[in-house]
Amino acid sequence: SSKMTKGTSSFGKRHNKTHTFCRRCGHRSFHIQKKTCSRCAYPAARVRHYGWSKKAQRRKTTGTGRQRHLKLVYRRFRNGFREGTVPKPRNKNAAPASSAVATK
Repeated sequence: SSKMTKGTSSFGKRHNKTHTFCRRCGHRSFHIQKKTCSRCAYPAARVRHYGWSKKAQRRKTTGTGRQRHLKLVYRRFRNGFREGTVPKPRNKNAAPASSAVATK
């Protein structure tokens, strides 16, 4: 193709990757030369999100992942962050925990 075009013939020459997979968000948005993710801004401490895209905020907000730590915090909050207490026995005729195994 002798013509100077910006279109179809130029697209065939593209075989280098500018972006690879991001360790934080898992998307193919980590710029190899810049060493930053265009989707979540890794390695920045704060995850990238902007007010001009409400739908993108919904996709990555709290509650869309596993919440491995936060769901424990929610449960502890409902019980007033109590620590070092022993739960009450569940049924009326429950034997003490220490003698339950020994009396066999």
